[in-house]
Amino acid sequence: MKKTEEKDKEEELEEKIAEEVIEEPVEKIEKSEEELVEKIETKKEKEQIEKWIPISKLGKEVKSGKIKNFDEICNAGLKIFEPEIVDHLLKLESDLLKIGQAKGKFGGGKRRAWRQTQKKTAEGNVPSFSCMVVVGDRTGHVGIGYGKAKETLPAREKAMREAKLSLIAVERGCGSFDCSCDEKHSIPFKIEGKCGSVKIVLFPAPKGTGLAVEDDCKKILKLAGIKDIYSRTWGQTRTKINLAKACFDALQKLSLIKK
Repeated sequence: MKKTEEKDKEEELEEKIAEEVIEEPVEKIEKSEEELVEKIETKKEKEQIEKWIPISKLGKEVKSGKIKNFDEICNAGLKIFEPEIVDHLLKLESDLLKIGQAKGKFGGGKRRAWRQTQKKTAEGNVPSFSCMVVVGDRTGHVGIGYGKAKETLPAREKAMREAKLSLIAVERGCGSFDCSCDEKHSIPFKIEGKCGSVKIVLFPAPKGTGLAVEDDCKKILKLAGIKDIYSRTWGQTRTKINLAKACFDALQKLSLIKK
């Protein structure tokens, strides 16, 4: 009896030790994997920029050093055909918008970045994934892109490419009557954006207000370098793709009206 009790105690101790040993490395491994993925992506981008052979006239001018500022391209109204042009001139950050929804009872699934759809064929259901990416440098440049593919990573790459090609310069300022500073923390005046049934109006806000807007629009405004804003929306705002496009449309109109 004593031997069996001792064995049981030993087994319990071994299980506890195993659990403690396993739990700690899993978290460390996950963190290290994320860091490795980021490092690999940055290395790939650097290699692509170094190996980049420009095709367009604008790309050749950027590569040779004639154009050193992205605002020159925006002011001239030139169209970007190569994403490497943006990588060469700016250091961009990226984020995924939550346009999809996980499976849940009675439509109660959580929001997620990947939007999954299926196509009925003779062979069966063929799934496809789509996502929306936002890129920006937090100093007045932002772009959004939508990508769709049979797998998640190619969809993200497509969206990233489109976001870089659609990059714009956002006009920032301080147009609030409650604030008398000259810093570029908000927008200079009220602006309206529209996509489908969704309409959004952005109002300049005083310092310290923060971003009083929907979560996905917050990501766009943060990467654009806007810190304080008021907003109001109409229409089917649950369609996050149209809401994000409406917000981007408003930011795009800022620079056009200013010109």
